[in-house]
Amino acid sequence: MRGPTMILVRSILFGGLFFPWSTLCSIFVPISLIFPRKFMQTIVKVWGIGVRFLLKWVVGLKWRAEGLDNVPPGPCVIASKHQSAWDTMVFHVLLPDPVYVVKKELTRIPFWGWGFYKAGCVVVDRKAGAKALKHLVIGVQEALARGSQVVIFPEGTRTAPDQKVDYHPGIAAIYRDANVPVV
Repeated sequence: MRGPTMILVRSILFGGLFFPWSTLCSIFVPISLIFPRKFMQTIVKVWGIGVRFLLKWVVGLKWRAEGLDNVPPGPCVIASKHQSAWDTMVFHVLLPDPVYVVKKELTRIPFWGWGFYKAGCVVVDRKAGAKALKHLVIGVQEALARGSQVVIFPEGTRTAPDQKVDYHPGIAAIYRDANVPVV
């Protein structure tokens, strides 16, 4: 059965498994605060692997990563189009030490907000104007100095695959100052 009924059943089953899985992983976030950053990165990676498993076996989602040979080893910047929630977890599965650039509003999510800071995310207050840009560049430079791969969504929001949206100025400032490959 592949029709709308099966899609509904799979969606309900996915939600019924995704939320408990995410809650279980969230329990470890406060614990991670007393451990090195790598512990939090591991929690997020395990969460992402679990979500990927659910998407494959419950929803039937198949995916493949192309162009990974273009990602250099070591520190770099990944400028990716942000199309869905998938983008926010897949890099933890694909890269050894990803650090996301995230909007400040996300840090208000219970437990996960702490996790964003502990994982070394570069938190940007988009209402802060030029001050936000300066903070972004400094945060990215610190993450790159640790050897991380910085993931940024330069359009600043989710967009459809064929939608053209101007990049925010942050990616240009990062490109200018980072002295690492930007993919």
